[in-house]
Amino acid sequence: MPARESGPAPPARQVLAAMAAVVVMNLPLGTVYAYSVFIRPLEAALGLSRASLSFVFGLTILCFTLGMNGGPLLYRHVAAPWLLAGAGAVSAAGMAVAAEAAGLGQLVLGYGLLFGLGGGVAYVVLLQGMNLMLTQRRGLANGFMVSLYPLGAMIGAPVFGWAIGQWGLRATLGGLAAVLALATVLAALLVAAAGMRLVAQAGMAGPKPPRRLGIFLRLWMIFFLAAAAGLTVLGQAAGMVEAYGGTTALALSATTAITGCVAGARIGGGWLADRFAAPRVLAAAHALALLADALLLLFPGPLLAVAALAMIGMGYGLVSGSSAAAIGIYWGAAQYGRLAGRLYAAWCLAAVTLPVVAGRLYDLSGSYAAVVLIAAAGNLLGLLVAASLPRRVG
Repeated sequence: MPARESGPAPPARQVLAAMAAVVVMNLPLGTVYAYSVFIRPLEAALGLSRASLSFVFGLTILCFTLGMNGGPLLYRHVAAPWLLAGAGAVSAAGMAVAAEAAGLGQLVLGYGLLFGLGGGVAYVVLLQGMNLMLTQRRGLANGFMVSLYPLGAMIGAPVFGWAIGQWGLRATLGGLAAVLALATVLAALLVAAAGMRLVAQAGMAGPKPPRRLGIFLRLWMIFFLAAAAGLTVLGQAAGMVEAYGGTTALALSATTAITGCVAGARIGGGWLADRFAAPRVLAAAHALALLADALLLLFPGPLLAVAALAMIGMGYGLVSGSSAAAIGIYWGAAQYGRLAGRLYAAWCLAAVTLPVVAGRLYDLSGSYAAVVLIAAAGNLLGLLVAASLPRRVG
């Protein structure tokens, strides 16, 4: 395990302030995972196809990843509170544009480009700064931090469903823009109070970590295959449950339950990575999702669909939580932002492949059976790749 890069442990109140900033900012940003709740209202309001709306979701993830990879370039030039404030402002402005969208172009600009880019920078700034402050149990802490996105969706999905029914789609998106703006201000103030840094102090960075390209490429593939299935579920959960015969109420409840399962699995993945070899955790995660794929193919139905989709989401969550922990374990906290951005390129590619294909296949056939079969093949491959990872590194 790499040596500690962050120097003496900061006071507990500063760590708590930093963690509070992570929670405050990431919960509203995490509502991106509740996107499936907006699909039918957007179809009705803008006259867009399921494939077009899947493209918007995929573009959002792409821009999020670009933001994650661009954020580290600014670490040495902009202080953490100001960088976070700027990123959050861009994200909030994007949601405001989406609230007024009259067609696909404005939705792409607001939700896809601005919300995605700002969210990606904000996410990586907080994770990098938080990792430099942590001195122990990084796996559990990272699992908790990455769980906040599905937790945000878990909270957001029923709230959005209720708000759309009460006030309509545009007012709901406008309200989310206001929440993002308020969260940005509060999180930036908390980051300033915590004294969060984005670069290790001089003399604390330690030796340059080994490259371990082979491990990284396999970890990237494992993450991609899990994310392809998981993002399809998170992005289209409501529509998938309805396609298997579920009611609208069941679909909304399932979206909340599934995102909660993903959040819990992310925390669990980080906790497990502190205690067991990463290959075991990653392989078990893909095995769980593969079992769910098989059950859904063999016994399609609304209630089983909810359970199976939750299991697929949990497999993705376990991979996400343990992969985040693996970065700190294999390469060290000072490298977290840089390597997390590269790893999340797999998340980005996953978002613009299977979820988009799923939307297109549904438009053509009215069924998700072929999508589940593709996900099963991916989970099987992910299991095999995870089993090939070394249990220890020198």
